[in-house]
Amino acid sequence: MDNLFVVFVFGMLIAVFGVAGNMVCDNMSMLHELESFNIEEDNELNVFDIPTWKSERGIKTLVNVDSFGAAGDGVSDDTQAFQKAWGIACNTTNAVFLVPQGRHYLVNATKFQGPCADNLIIQIEGTIVAPDEPSKWDPNFPRTWLDFTKLNGVLFQGHGVIDGSGSKWWAASCKTNKTNPCRGAPTAFTIDKSSAIKVKGITIKNAQQMNFVISQCDAVRVNAVQVSAPGDSPNTDGIHITASTNVILQDCKIGTGDDCVSIVNGTSGIKMKRIFCGPGHGISIGSLGKDNSTAMVTKVVLDTAYLRETTNGLRIKTWQGGSGYVRGVRFQNVKMENVSNPIIIDQFYCDSPKTCQNLTSAVQITQVMYKNIYGTTKSAKAMKFACSDTVPCRNIVLTDVNLEKEDGQVETYCNSAQGFGYGIVHPSAECLNSHDKDSTINGQTSESELADLTTADIVHTEL
Repeated sequence: MDNLFVVFVFGMLIAVFGVAGNMVCDNMSMLHELESFNIEEDNELNVFDIPTWKSERGIKTLVNVDSFGAAGDGVSDDTQAFQKAWGIACNTTNAVFLVPQGRHYLVNATKFQGPCADNLIIQIEGTIVAPDEPSKWDPNFPRTWLDFTKLNGVLFQGHGVIDGSGSKWWAASCKTNKTNPCRGAPTAFTIDKSSAIKVKGITIKNAQQMNFVISQCDAVRVNAVQVSAPGDSPNTDGIHITASTNVILQDCKIGTGDDCVSIVNGTSGIKMKRIFCGPGHGISIGSLGKDNSTAMVTKVVLDTAYLRETTNGLRIKTWQGGSGYVRGVRFQNVKMENVSNPIIIDQFYCDSPKTCQNLTSAVQITQVMYKNIYGTTKSAKAMKFACSDTVPCRNIVLTDVNLEKEDGQVETYCNSAQGFGYGIVHPSAECLNSHDKDSTINGQTSESELADLTTADIVHTEL
């Protein structure tokens, strides 16, 4: 029925505009492509076939970290025990690397490196805790804590916790106190240069900086993972995806001090379904294009999400001076509750103590659909499309959008953004059809307000 309605709408547009028929047909093709990018349910995914460690299918070799001298008292350093257990598990076919329940293992920064023998399971039932003192952190691992790299066909699962003990790191951040130097901090849990990976059920919390990073990977499935950090903890992105393809996040609950999900350069085929976000800065593509870099993000879909009390909702953010593109994005079936900026595209992103220089080049943003987005906004400008004058946003599509403010009117802001809406679109997005430099439905916006708009409530995701 939806597809028939789309056909009808475009037929009417062709009849009305006539000479714009080619453009309309192109838009229709683009819409069909966006609509056809679907999410498979987890039980339909057959990336690999690994039985759980309790399964009777096959013989599993249990490699328990306690057997290698781990104390599990939260005080003794269990790093060497984990490293020894990893060496055995990684080189044993059908092995289970077990972190037992009911115990706390203090582990320093460590790289768990593959490739490993087939059918490795990493079963986390207990709690893995990081050292809490930044001054004593291993300088060989300045940006990672638990780093898993060069793995293929590995399953991470369990009811355990990865705890980054990040409070002292947050206190030392320049985001917390501007007199502090701006320094990088470790990511709690990293999967890097790996393929056919599944992560299920574990909890990641209180990361020193980012909680969970997926980097340079292909075919990753993340299911029923919980990520948590205080709402005022700086740069603690929940799940950060970079330079990766074919990643699915499903049934995840994320509450942090930064983006619940952040998707950056070199990513394609990212699918998210049933995501709870809050507190945090919403679900973001970007930031992209910093330091005149080139960025490419394609085929991203979010289907079914609930965002509560977040600083932003659905956000795309790019720096001036970048190049490349964001193309083929669909956000649908998203409920907002008291979200400050429910829908925002910001091509003037500037997370810097200094004023950012005005530059003409920009990361191109095109083919972005917002479908069935509803709920409440804290800000009057419920939708903001602040796009580059020289590289405008194009093919922005809104359908069945209904955003309300409890104590006032709502409006849409546009600057160099082109697109259209059909079905219910509230507030109206007629400014998407305007070729003016900037325009706002239900009011006028000045250049000074544009500057305020594009810097307010924007906190970056990476140093």
